[in-house]
Amino acid sequence: MREAILQSLENLRANKLRSFLTMFGILWGIVSIVVLSAMGEGFRRGNDQVMREFGRNIGIVWGGRTSLQAGGERAGRPVRLTLEDARAIGAESRMVRLYSPEMQRGGVKAKSLYNSASVMVHGVEPPYQELRTIELNGGRLLNWEDERQFRRVALVGWEMSEQLFGKRYPIGEVVALNGVSYTIVGRLRRKDQDSNYSGPDNNKIFVPFSVMQRDMPPPVGEPTRLSQIIVAPYDWVVDELPIHLERRTGRVEDIDWPLEQDVRAILARRKGFDPSDREAMSMWDTSMETLFFGRLIGHMRSFFTLVGLVTLGLGGIGVMNIMLIAVKDRTREIGVRKALGATTRAIQRQFFLEGLFLTLVSGLGGLALGGLLCLLVNVLAPLPIRFSGMIITWDTLALAVVTLTAIGVASSMLPARRAAQLPPTEALRYEM
Repeated sequence: MREAILQSLENLRANKLRSFLTMFGILWGIVSIVVLSAMGEGFRRGNDQVMREFGRNIGIVWGGRTSLQAGGERAGRPVRLTLEDARAIGAESRMVRLYSPEMQRGGVKAKSLYNSASVMVHGVEPPYQELRTIELNGGRLLNWEDERQFRRVALVGWEMSEQLFGKRYPIGEVVALNGVSYTIVGRLRRKDQDSNYSGPDNNKIFVPFSVMQRDMPPPVGEPTRLSQIIVAPYDWVVDELPIHLERRTGRVEDIDWPLEQDVRAILARRKGFDPSDREAMSMWDTSMETLFFGRLIGHMRSFFTLVGLVTLGLGGIGVMNIMLIAVKDRTREIGVRKALGATTRAIQRQFFLEGLFLTLVSGLGGLALGGLLCLLVNVLAPLPIRFSGMIITWDTLALAVVTLTAIGVASSMLPARRAAQLPPTEALRYEM
């Protein structure tokens, strides 16, 4: 092995430019695989984090307006959601794992001992906190006892806490909402949201649904009327989405996704509209974003990997060419070694190890350079909200190492075999 390494270094010195270009091809192929795969993984994790901040794989259901006649009712009739509708979805849907009614009211006057503000207040049930990733920086979450006992307690968003209480710890403080006193029992951690349907959670106050219904009912209409219903499907529903996407016969926009179809059928029975009337209700299904972004990232990673593999393949061809030139340049040396008793296996091993050494050195340099570039981006560059940085995964490293080894072996076999098959008498007569 030591002899192979020394001879490889001698070949590098003898053919500096050719060797540099050959090794650069291998190095750049590995850098491409590492950097591009790390970028794709960073985008994937960044999007997962953003979706988690808003609520991963949830559906937000709103009432709409009918566009078809049904049951003797005219088209154009508004569909308003109520608490009973939410309970029916929870009880009858085979696809919904968790749900929460939600009632919201904007422009509520909030006043603490230190400051005042106009705030968006949401009345929610405890499952909402799991659905919408409501996590705390201090205090406790809302619970079912708060609901049953109509406790006037509240969770305050991070920025709203700073506006009402400054840098003070808000837990236990009292805030008046439209003149009614509520005790702060929890403060949300700061959330990095770029998606919402009624403003960032950082600027909101959340209270028990039963208390919201009593203290701040809808200004007009039914007292149990909801702003929206939040639902979360079972995992199997999300897992089957790619199947429905592949089976479509028209545009993606025309697909009637199973979760929405299921919820609409339940509401149609209760509200008396046609179950096929897609205008009667609307749903923002975040699992669609998960599906399509996942497919996009998957195709990106496949393309990036292909680019890296092609570059590596070209680099491997370069290694093979330089080793074939080395065989030609050292023809007399091969003849002398064979005349002195060197076996065919020994000659083949020598040239195989030289080619493999060149490939592995170039590849390890590419791994080091790729890792350094990823580190520099993570440390020095400002990262956008949907990008978690350059993340190198073990499968990327495994792919790079396995591909590098395969290229090294493949590019060294032909030169090594050609060197070993040279007849010693012809090799000794060879003239440069």
